[in-house]
Amino acid sequence: MRKASNPYTKRNKETKFRVNTQNTLLPFLIEMMAEKSRSAIKSYLAHRQVAINRRVTTAFDARLNPGDEVSIRSVGEPVPNPNHHVRIIFEDDDIIVVDKKPGVLTMSTGIEGELTAYSIMMEHVRRRHKTNRVFIVHRLDRETSGLLLFAKSKEAQERLQNDWNNTIIDRRYIAVVEGQLEKNEGRIVSWLTDNVKSLKVMSSPVDNGGKEAITNYRVVKSGKHYSLVELQLETGRKNQIRVHMADLGHPIAGDKKYGAKNNPLGRLCLHAQTLSFYHPFTGEPMTFDTGIPPKFL
Repeated sequence: MRKASNPYTKRNKETKFRVNTQNTLLPFLIEMMAEKSRSAIKSYLAHRQVAINRRVTTAFDARLNPGDEVSIRSVGEPVPNPNHHVRIIFEDDDIIVVDKKPGVLTMSTGIEGELTAYSIMMEHVRRRHKTNRVFIVHRLDRETSGLLLFAKSKEAQERLQNDWNNTIIDRRYIAVVEGQLEKNEGRIVSWLTDNVKSLKVMSSPVDNGGKEAITNYRVVKSGKHYSLVELQLETGRKNQIRVHMADLGHPIAGDKKYGAKNNPLGRLCLHAQTLSFYHPFTGEPMTFDTGIPPKFL
C-alpha cells in the first residue's frame, strides 16, 4: 500500500457525511458541522471544497436525498516549501500537485540553468535520493499560475497521460478579462492552428484541419471595465483559453499577445484554480482547489 510521504505538506483531509433524510445542502452542513460558523461553511462552498456523491458543487440549495454522501475536502496545510516559485499542495509516492507562480515555465525551453517548475521539483525529490525523478504530465503557459500535476515514475505518467480524457474529472480556470460579456455563460468551439510567423495560435470557427478546442465559461462577477470569468476545459490545447476569450472580444487582462489593451496586475490574469482527477494507482478521485487569487477579486 502506498503511503503519503511528504515532509512539506499534509495530505488532503476529507470529512464525509451520510444523508438520512431529504434536505438541502447548506442546512445539512450547518447541522452536521455545528462547531463551524455559517460563514466558514459558505467559504467551503465558494472554494469548491464540497462534493455530493463525489461531484463538486457550490450550490448552497443543492437537493440531498437519503443515501447521498457529502464530503468536504481541505487543500492541506502548507508549511515550508522547497522554492517560493512553486508551492507543493499534495505529495505521495506517485504524484505531486503544485501551485505554480506566474512567470515560471513548466519545463525548459533549452536554456541551460533555466528555472522551471520541473527543475524545482526534480531538485526537491533528489534531496531524498539522487536517482529520484519527476515526470511532466501536462503544462501551463509561463504567465499562467495555478495547479500542475507531476508524476514520480514513468508508469504513473503513462497511466495519467494514456487515458487523460477519462483520468481528468474537472479542470477549471479563473480569469480577469477586459469588458463586460454579453452572455453570462456559454460554450466556445473552434479549431486551433499554430502560426509559425506570428508565434500565435490562430482560431477558426470551422474545421480547417486544426485541433478542435472547446471551452465553457461562466461570468462570476462583472464590473465597469473588467469581468471575472470561470472557464472549464473540455480539451486542453495550447493557448486555448487565451485565444477563445480573444475570439469573444474580451481578451484576458495583461495578454498583449492576444489583444489585451491593459495590464492592471502586471501579469496575465489567468489562474488554473481547480484540478480533479483519478489517482493513477488507487483510482481515488482527488480534487484540489486553490481558490481565486485575491488580486483577481
